Amino acid sequence: MSHRLERVNIAALRVALIAACVVAVIYALIAAVVVVYVNNTLTSQVDTRLTSTLTRFVGDPFTPIRVAPGSSHDRLNAPMLIWVEFSDGRVASPNTTVSLPSSAARVTNPATVRIDGDEVRVTGANVGGDYVVLGQSLDGVAQARGTTINAELLAGAVLLVLVFFGALAVGRRVGAPFELARQRQMAFTADASHELRTPLSVIEAQASLALNQERDPGWYRSAFERVGNETKRMRKLVEDLLWLARADTAEESPESEPVDLGTLARQTVDRFSAVSEARGVDLTITVAGDGLVVMGSATWLDRLIGVLLDNACKYADRGGHVAVTVSGGGGRVQMSVDDSGPGITPDERSRVFDRFHRATDQAGGAGLGLAIGDAVVRRTGGRWEVRASPLGGAGMTVSWPRAASA
Repeated sequence: MSHRLERVNIAALRVALIAACVVAVIYALIAAVVVVYVNNTLTSQVDTRLTSTLTRFVGDPFTPIRVAPGSSHDRLNAPMLIWVEFSDGRVASPNTTVSLPSSAARVTNPATVRIDGDEVRVTGANVGGDYVVLGQSLDGVAQARGTTINAELLAGAVLLVLVFFGALAVGRRVGAPFELARQRQMAFTADASHELRTPLSVIEAQASLALNQERDPGWYRSAFERVGNETKRMRKLVEDLLWLARADTAEESPESEPVDLGTLARQTVDRFSAVSEARGVDLTITVAGDGLVVMGSATWLDRLIGVLLDNACKYADRGGHVAVTVSGGGGRVQMSVDDSGPGITPDERSRVFDRFHRATDQAGGAGLGLAIGDAVVRRTGGRWEVRASPLGGAGMTVSWPRAASA
């Protein structure tokens, strides 16, 4: 199976890589926007705090912020850094030993400056004739920004892994049925060409021999019989192919109606009695009970029964037996066809419904009968059971829900 789906695996891998790249680009853009938003929000909060404090100082010029030079404390660890430029040009700070950069000496709007390698947000205004500059370290903002980036990197890695393997699994799951259908279609076309080529070759050979030289009437009669047989074979093959093509392309199942399966099976068995007699096979039917009604197309169900009877009579040896049983139970109606032929090995039972597949090497048929039967069962809501028959051959059982009208 893995070899058959190699093309799907390669395509799914490409799709997964593309999906992961697209998600990575989109995620990177979103992550960048989030980082900018977090940074701007926290910085805006710092600006609001600085501005409100400065406004309070401006409204109360007698706030005890005038300090003597040199009476300073920690460097940048204070919640609010204060620098005062007095009217005589002296600059002092009550809570930091770090000097105010000249670029921030007369700052009027919130701005970010670098002091001893650290980012500090500063703003200033005139207070009672002096110029006061307030500042706050942006270490908290930087830590929050770093935490956000680390969280986004971790979440991004997990997201990309999930997207990659999820897209890979979905690609394989979605692509596998299409690839298998494509391969089945290719095999179907090759098998159909092979089956059609054989009768065409016979017809062409007979025509060529007839045209090469004069023949006696008996030879011509024999040649026409062979041509007629091959024509019938080719016609049946083409009809089966057309039926399968219509069944495959039909969007809806055929119109359903209540069908008495017991009555329909009796009619089909009566029709096949001449076939079974010609093949030397004893054909019997048993209908256990009345009201064995299912919902489906009578024409399609009749074709299903015909396929099963034709196969059973074909593979049962001369003097063998074919038994048809229709019964009900558990809210379902089932039909079984058993024969005394060679049977179907357990390994072959899963393949008997494949088109152009034959479970035995016995000549005759193109391997489309059970494929047609399987299409009927699937479109009428039935269930298959392929088993060993009590008669020694193959046993085919199909069951449907019993119709309410029963």
